[in-house]
Parts: sequence; structure tokens; C-alpha cells
Amino acid sequence: ARHFVFERLVADEIRIYGFENVSAFLNYENMIKLLLISLMAASAGGQAIKSVKITDLENIITGSKTPLIVNMWATWCMPCIEEIPYFIKEVDKHNASVKSASDSILLLLVSVDFKEAFPAAIGSFARKRKFTAPIVWLDETQADYFCPKIDPQWSGAIPATLFINHKSGYRKFFEEQLSHEELKKEIMAILK
Repeated sequence: ARHFVFERLVADEIRIYGFENVSAFLNYENMIKLLLISLMAASAGGQAIKSVKITDLENIITGSKTPLIVNMWATWCMPCIEEIPYFIKEVDKHNASVKSASDSILLLLVSVDFKEAFPAAIGSFARKRKFTAPIVWLDETQADYFCPKIDPQWSGAIPATLFINHKSGYRKFFEEQLSHEELKKEIMAILK
């Protein structure tokens, strides 16, 4: 039964992301979609926090076929904790209203917590707060290396959020907490 569920997830993702067939999907140059599929599946049940390097995160960002919101946060960051619930609420609200999965928005929460928090403390924190968006932990320690790969102006302060839509060419980066109203405006902008 589990194998069948995974096959259905893969088949749905192949259709959603516009691959012609399984072979084209499996030949996709950076297999990062499999990571996204497992993250989306994990978000429905208990959170399984995956460890990623900055190159993996770059591949997720460049390979996204739908609008993508990447939010960098940590369990000890109060502004981060305050904004995540309305990020999840607004993305879920939008995704519930679309007719096609290809019109959905993907929200990816990227924890920049210290290594000691991975995976148990991050997972426990997310479960207690009922975070439903996929979460990854960025396994990097050199901010001078990874920050400019997300945005050249990023100093490393959090919360930080990247809004990107490759179809429209939209890209905007914020190195601050967004209000609920600012987030709604950005969601409207990313969808244009």
C-alpha cells in the first residue's frame, strides 16, 4: 500500500510539473524534485526534517516550476516564529482556491538553527506549532558562503524570505519580518 501511495505521489508530481513521462522525470538534471516530493509528503504527516546543503537549496530554487516562497528562520528567532503561521495560512488559503496544482505556491521553511537542534528540536518545535509546510535544515556554517547564494544583499539576519516565480521573472528578497498585509501583497505580486 505504501508503494502505491508513493507511485501516486510521483505520478501526480510528473503531471503537475509538466514532465512528459516517468523517463523524462527521472532524467531531470538535478533530481531535486524527489526531495520536494518527499518533503511535501512528510508535511502531511509528522515532519521529517531533511538536511540540505546550499547547493541543494539553489537547485530547489532554480528548478521550481511553480511560484516559490523560501523562508529562512530559526526556533530561537521570535520574529520568525511570529510570521510563519500567517505564511502557512496564506499559502494554504491560496492553494485551496486554485483549480490546478500547477497554479499553487510552494512554501519551503529553511531552518538555520544550530547543528544541535537538528533534527529533533526543530521537528518537535514544528509539531508543537502545527507547521504544515515542508521544512529543511540548512547544513552550512559559513554565512559568507551561503548568504550570497540566496541573495547578494543578504547579511545573514533572519527572518529572511525569497519570493520567486520563474514563469513571470518575479524575484524579491526581504531581510526582515513581514507583516501579514505585506505577505498578502507579495503573494499577489508573485502570482502576476
